[in-house]
Amino acid sequence: MTTPTVNYDEASDTLYVSFAPGEHATGIELSDHLLLRINKEEARAVGLTIFEYSLVAQPTEVGPRSFPLNGLAELSAEVRELTLDILQRPPVSNFLSLSGHTPSAFETVPITSIRPLPAAA
Repeated sequence: MTTPTVNYDEASDTLYVSFAPGEHATGIELSDHLLLRINKEEARAVGLTIFEYSLVAQPTEVGPRSFPLNGLAELSAEVRELTLDILQRPPVSNFLSLSGHTPSAFETVPITSIRPLPAAA
C-alpha cells in the first residue's frame, strides 16, 4: 500500500486524503463532515474528505469530538456492510476511530472521531 496523500485547504477548512490518487470511485456521504470514496469491486478505500476539519478534529474537554455516521442509514444493506468493513481497517482506520452509541439495548448508532494526523502528514 502506498503512503496516503494528505492535503489541507485552509480557505474551505477541508482535509483531503487520497489513498489511490486519480482512481475513479464511488462517493459515500457518511455525514455532513465526511465523504468516503471507495472502489466497490475491490472493497477498498480510495479517499476520504473531512469538511470543517478544524472543528471536527478539535478535542472536547472530555475527549475526542464524536459525531454520528447518519449517511449509513441511507445505504443498501450490502453497501452499508461494505462501508463499515472499509471504515474499520487501514488505511481509513488510521484517520478515523469508529465506535457505537447505544441509546437503547436494541439500537446502535455508528459514530466516529478524527484521529490525530500521522506525523508525516
